Amino acid sequence: MTLQHPADRGGAGRGKFERFAESVSTVTSSPAFFVFCLALVSFTVAVHIAGIATEWLLLAGDSMTAVTLLLLALLKNSELRAERAIQRKLDAIAAALLEAQEGEPGRAHENLRDVIRMEEEI
Repeated sequence: MTLQHPADRGGAGRGKFERFAESVSTVTSSPAFFVFCLALVSFTVAVHIAGIATEWLLLAGDSMTAVTLLLLALLKNSELRAERAIQRKLDAIAAALLEAQEGEPGRAHENLRDVIRMEEEI
């Protein structure tokens, strides 16, 4: 377990948690997950309105709390990775622009190409 920024962990490769967080982010942005959350909230409201036993109230509340905490951790990880990726790209663009003003493309242009992954798109 590491406490480093997600973008700084393990070099170029992504770890298991980063791949898992990305997969979960994809699932949680789907309409199916929205329907699941809507059903969970509806279940909680129905249990409260119906006055069913306390065990069901606890189950509904605990389920919502667990989903909320898991989503918070996974989505924060995705946010941090996206934030760092954007910052790295902006830094590379700024360095390349400075080199271009000086007239000689050098290491910053190569770094820019790596950061924005131009070779993967071609």
